[in-house]
Amino acid sequence: MARQSFPRNLRVRHQAEFDRAYQARIFAADDVLVVNACPTDLPHPRLGLSVSRKVGNAVVRNRWKRLIREAFRLVQAELPGGVDLVVRPQKGAAEPELAAIQRSLVGLARRVARRIERAGSDRLPRGSQSPPPRG
Repeated sequence: MARQSFPRNLRVRHQAEFDRAYQARIFAADDVLVVNACPTDLPHPRLGLSVSRKVGNAVVRNRWKRLIREAFRLVQAELPGGVDLVVRPQKGAAEPELAAIQRSLVGLARRVARRIERAGSDRLPRGSQSPPPRG
């Protein structure tokens, strides 16, 4: 069984990293979460949280953050690597439930990963399936 933890190297921590995820304009949303993403050179996904005061009081915000972190910790093996995920609750989302957050996180992370791949393949020359080899 893989080790399931949430060490520092799996966290988006600096404002510049959050800004990069927002500026990439790659996102996906459902009725539970909104996920912004940007590609990285790391072999694993990283999680950043953005839970504003609009979500509720401190108790509600902290519950959202705890559940999103726990969902990430439990499903990190199912998430695509090489991507920074900045996650926030959807406006008007119901009371947070771990199972719903887990399903949402996995589905949305896969959607943004596909969008990142498509954005990368759009930059390739026509007729090419992969980037040219480096010499």
